[in-house]
Order: sequence, then structure tokens, then C-alpha cells
Amino acid sequence: MSGGSPDGLNANGGSGLDGEVGERVARLSELLHFPTPFPIKIMGVQTEAFIESVIEVVQRHAPDFDARTLEKRPSRQGTYLGLTATIRATSREQLDALYRELTSHPLVKVVL
Repeated sequence: MSGGSPDGLNANGGSGLDGEVGERVARLSELLHFPTPFPIKIMGVQTEAFIESVIEVVQRHAPDFDARTLEKRPSRQGTYLGLTATIRATSREQLDALYRELTSHPLVKVVL
């Protein structure tokens, strides 16, 4: 992260992520001992492009992520798809960067 303090926090003590996601990452990072398995839930419109894009983003931040372990759950009517990618999280900065890229992706609707 650029422009932040050495501990990765912004001037207000936050991680630079906004709202609920930033608060979740901040709370979890206080409780986690890295490295650790960390599930990330991603929702989007059910298309192959959505799945491929999520895998690319996740592997960019967690190169050891095995795409075969990606869990898929379609919505009741099949319009949306919920994905769970469990990564080996190595730092709070890694999680911040991954959440930031996923939440800004045009095919992603929600990240938890």
C-alpha cells in the first residue's frame, strides 16, 4: 500500500477500505495469526466470465490458490452465483488488496 503508515493503516487508523468490508478486515486481522486459511465469499451474475475473473483476481493475490477448490452456489433462480474462495492469507495487506480489487471489479456485486 502506498502513502500509508508503516503498519498499513490510514491517518484515521483504518485500513483504507470503506464501510463494512474494511471494518471486517480490521477486526479479523486483530484476531488472525498469519498464515491462516481465510474464506472469501463473492457474489455476481452467473456467467463463465465472472468465475474466470474471480479466479484470476484471487490467484493474483494468493498465487497458491487452487481454483479446483472454489465453491459455487447458484441463486434460487440461477441468475446469480455465490463463490467461496478459501485462500492461505499471509497478511492483512494481502487481504486489503484482494478485497479492494474484488469490490472494484465490474462483474462482482458483493464481497464478504
